[in-house]
Amino acid sequence: MSTIAPALQEYFTQRLIGQRQASPHTVAAYRDCFRLLFAYMARTSGKQPAELGFEDLDATTISGFLTHLEKERGVSVATRNARLVALRSWFTFAAHRHPEHAALIARVLAIPSKRRDRPLVSFLEPDEADALLKAPGTGRWTGRRDRALLTFAVQTGLRASELTAVRNADITLGRGAHVQVLGKGRKERAVPLSSHTVAALRPWLSERGGDPRGPVFPGPGGHRLSRDTVRKLVIKHARSATADCPTLAAKKIGVHTLRHTCAMTLLRSGVDLATIALWLGHEDLRTVQIYLHADLQLKERALARTTPPGTAPGRYRPPDPSSPSWRACDYASQPRHPSDPRHGKPPAPPRPRRSA
Repeated sequence: MSTIAPALQEYFTQRLIGQRQASPHTVAAYRDCFRLLFAYMARTSGKQPAELGFEDLDATTISGFLTHLEKERGVSVATRNARLVALRSWFTFAAHRHPEHAALIARVLAIPSKRRDRPLVSFLEPDEADALLKAPGTGRWTGRRDRALLTFAVQTGLRASELTAVRNADITLGRGAHVQVLGKGRKERAVPLSSHTVAALRPWLSERGGDPRGPVFPGPGGHRLSRDTVRKLVIKHARSATADCPTLAAKKIGVHTLRHTCAMTLLRSGVDLATIALWLGHEDLRTVQIYLHADLQLKERALARTTPPGTAPGRYRPPDPSSPSWRACDYASQPRHPSDPRHGKPPAPPRPRRSA
C-alpha cells in the first residue's frame, strides 16, 4: 500500500469533512488538486497513485507540478496559488502523522506563493448591461430563464455558486422583496430585490412552478445548473449583445463581471463600502476597495476639484456689507488685513456683565 494513501484518506474523511466540516465546494476543489497531481505524477514518473510515497512528492516535484499547471494547463497565478494552499494543508496534516518525513515536508511547505498582477475589475456600463439583459430571446423557456437569471444576477451580485443554489422558497416577491442566500463560509444574508427584478422574476416563477425546494433556474432535466453552464450562457448572450452594443466585444465577460457590475452600480449611487460588503457577502472592507480603484468617475470628480497648473492665486475679498446675507459677526471673525489699523492688536476683552 502507498505510504501517502492512509494519510490522504484520513485527511479528507476525518480532517476536512469530520472535524472542519468543510463545504462541498472546498472538498471538491481539494480533491481536484490531488487528481491533477496524480495525473501529473503518472505522466512524469510512470507511477500510479497506489504506488506513490512521500519521497515521490518532494519540493522539486511539487514545484514542477505547479509550473505544469501554469505553462501547460494555462491556469492563472491565483489558481496556481489556490492549488498550493490545498497541498500545504495536506502536508501540514501529514507532518503530525509521519514525523519521519519532517524534513521533506518542511521543504514543501517552504514553497512560496507567487505574486500576481492585480488588474482593474471589469464591469458593465449601464448601456452594456441593458444590451446583455435584452439578448436572450423569449420564444423558448430557456431564453425566458436566461433573461430572468441575468437580470437577477446583475441586481443581486450573487456568486455563481450562489446563483445556482437559489431555491424557489428562498425568494420573496411580496412586500420587502428579497432573496435569502447561503454564501461563502456558510454565512446567510438577505439581498433586497428591486421592482425591476421582481417584474422579471414574477412571470418566470409562475411558469417555473414546481417544488419550493427546487432550483429557481433549472436545466432541462429539472436539476440545478452547474457553474460552468452559467458561465457559458453568460458568454453566449454577451456575444449576441455585441450587435447592439459593440463595446462589449472588447470586454472579457463572465459571471463575476455581473457581480462587479452590481457593486459599481451601488458605489456610483452613493452607497458606502460597508453596505456594499454586506450586500456582496464580504467580511473584510478591504475586499471591496477594488471598486474605488475601478471607478474613473470618482477620480474625475476629484480632479475637477483641483486647481489647474499656472492659475494665479486668488485674494480674499470680504463680503459686501450692503448684502442682505452679510452679518457683522461673520465679518468680525475674519482675519484683519495688514492695512487695517487694528492689525496685530489683540482683540478687546469682553465687557463685564452688570450684576442685577
